[in-house]
Amino acid sequence: MTASAQTIRIGTAGWSYKDWYGIVYPDKPDKNFKELDFLSGFFDTLEINSTFYRPANTFMGTAWVRKVSHNPNFKFTAKLWQRFTHDRKPFGSDEVNQYIQGIDPLAQADRLGAVLCQFPWSFKNDDTSHQWLTHLFTTFKDYPLVVELRHASWDVPDTYEFLDKHDVGLATIDQPVIGKSIPFKPIRTGNLGYVRMHGRNYKAWFAKKNDKTAKTSPAARYDYLYSEKEIREIAVNVQKVAEESQSTFVIQNNHPWGQAVANAIQLKNALGEEDIKAPATLVERFPDLKKIIQPGESPD
Repeated sequence: MTASAQTIRIGTAGWSYKDWYGIVYPDKPDKNFKELDFLSGFFDTLEINSTFYRPANTFMGTAWVRKVSHNPNFKFTAKLWQRFTHDRKPFGSDEVNQYIQGIDPLAQADRLGAVLCQFPWSFKNDDTSHQWLTHLFTTFKDYPLVVELRHASWDVPDTYEFLDKHDVGLATIDQPVIGKSIPFKPIRTGNLGYVRMHGRNYKAWFAKKNDKTAKTSPAARYDYLYSEKEIREIAVNVQKVAEESQSTFVIQNNHPWGQAVANAIQLKNALGEEDIKAPATLVERFPDLKKIIQPGESPD
């Protein structure tokens, strides 16, 4: 691992996918097998996606902390509940408390690296949106915040100054770009660096529901395997994001068929990390990994 990569944590968006069995996870694991316990033996971060759809409770948060206890370098990132990012109706303290009860166990155990506020493309740069963000940042000021903005109207210096003022990180996103979408740019605000890799499956990303020639399921949008050349280019940009960050998180979201795990392993190598391990079944599925790792099991 290079000196500049020491603060860079690489992982995947989520860990609970049925199509990972036999590729990332054992095909027929024993009854004591835990996905999070297993995967956190290979990565120092994972993004919690379930908190976007519904808040976790205290029991879940405590269980997550327990399952990564074997990795002292591990920190979660967690998506903010969509109630605060996709619903424009004013929210109350009861909803805030409902969300934080599942996140507090992570924060109290020093296992929370970032809370990701992911906004849709339709969230555009205007006074109303700035007011919403200011209220959101104030509400969750006790947590390390990162915001993902997708509409190109946000790609202006005023946005970066605004986020710096609130010490909020800006998520750099790699996604299929068309029209007024923000392209992949190595920009950092606040003290946190955050990079999310959605893949480059243009056909599925922009496919219309009545397009019979393209897969249009939500998972199909992320069905993409980055090439070695693309991974090397991404590594250069990750280094730029991490240059002045206290901590940087890189999340692979191209999850179908374990592709996110394979690319995360490759990115570790491209950033200079050494002694990289991966599940043996993953190497069988992606034989190019043989060049950079030796198959291994998750540490105890």
